[in-house]
Amino acid sequence: MQILAGRSIAVRLAVSSLFWSGVVLLVAGLILSTLYLRATERSFDERLLVYANDLAADLVTPTDSGTRDAGSLGDPRFEIPLSGWYWQLGRVDAATRDLRSSRSLLGNPLPTLAPPVADRPFGGIRKESVVGPEDRLLRLIERDIDLGEDGRFVVRVAGPADEISSAVRRFVLALILTFLLLGVGLGVSTLLQIRFGLRPLSDLRGAVSAVRRGEADRISGNYPGDVAPLAEELNLLLEANREILERARTQVGNLAHALKTPLSVIVNEADGPTVELSVRVREQAMLMRVQIEHYLQRARTAALAGTLGSVTDAAPVIEALARTFGKIFQDRDLAIEVSVASGARFRGERQDFEEMVGNLVDNACKWAVSRVRIRVDLGEDGDRNILRVVIEDDGPGLPEGARAVALKRGRRLDETKPGSGLGLSIVVELAGHYGGSLRLGSSRLGGAQAELALPGLGPA
Repeated sequence: MQILAGRSIAVRLAVSSLFWSGVVLLVAGLILSTLYLRATERSFDERLLVYANDLAADLVTPTDSGTRDAGSLGDPRFEIPLSGWYWQLGRVDAATRDLRSSRSLLGNPLPTLAPPVADRPFGGIRKESVVGPEDRLLRLIERDIDLGEDGRFVVRVAGPADEISSAVRRFVLALILTFLLLGVGLGVSTLLQIRFGLRPLSDLRGAVSAVRRGEADRISGNYPGDVAPLAEELNLLLEANREILERARTQVGNLAHALKTPLSVIVNEADGPTVELSVRVREQAMLMRVQIEHYLQRARTAALAGTLGSVTDAAPVIEALARTFGKIFQDRDLAIEVSVASGARFRGERQDFEEMVGNLVDNACKWAVSRVRIRVDLGEDGDRNILRVVIEDDGPGLPEGARAVALKRGRRLDETKPGSGLGLSIVVELAGHYGGSLRLGSSRLGGAQAELALPGLGPA
């Protein structure tokens, strides 16, 4: 069914089950109503045949005077005019005026089911629905009786066919109500079965989501035999992913060390007597080092940013960075204030978090006069949690027009301060790999403010 393409398994199962249940109930209803109609007609015909047999018995049995008489059925409905219950008897070839009939007929003849000819089938019982007096539909039984020398007679008994249709309508209505209740019961039980049957898949989805959010490092739980192999394969895939990323990290580190050593030699050799050559070699070597650091960092981040199950507690990293930079800038007696929301976690690698926050704290400490404040909060952006790291200083601040320039790679706004101009651009690039962002603004302390938004998690 094209209409179900792309729908969930639960919807597909529910729709298909309800559709076929409806078809089965409809077919069963048609079959039962047809069988009930036939059974009702048969029962009605048997009642009429009983009346016909009573009339025939009276006709066959002579009276005390030696005559043959019939017409006492003991049912008052045959006495009520045009009640729909009629009987009629007479010879096969008798004229209408010679026929005997019930009072309910008021002299009207009943239709005949066989032609009144000598060679007509005789001795059988015929039954049919016919139109009687006042155009009312009747169910008619006709029976022939051979009295030998006294001749041949035919007995007809009719009853209102609407009693059959009324009984069938009542049955169909009761059947519809019963099947509706049955259909609702089947629908509810089907939905419950689908929910119960697909629960392992829902649990598996939750386990995979927990790994993706970093709340677990593997899929755990008890699953039925047809789902357990899938969970095991996913765990193996996670392990293989971690091994590949670890090997990539190792190779990146090896490449960095392999290139740094020759560059160090070139830089050292550049410290020669030829000033112009030394300057050019040093410039190019430093440029090579900057480019290598940049692209090695980019490759490492691209590989690690998608690592499943990587989670970093924010508080230990922030506190360690505060202690480190407090020692580095201890000669300036900087006060580094730290405020971290309880249980705040970063969904990513620890070293990436350290590098992003470390670059921002380093910049703040370089420009601060006496105070640097680091604040970590948890927030929400739509359906995901956001870890916000706000770093402020009481330095000269950053003009609004210079903020976009400061984020560009290699751009330095003040050459008197040490650095390569890559710190903020690296933060922007690393944050981008995680779907985060960096925004610069003004601090209430009087200086600059850097707000880093990253994917986060609450307390475990």
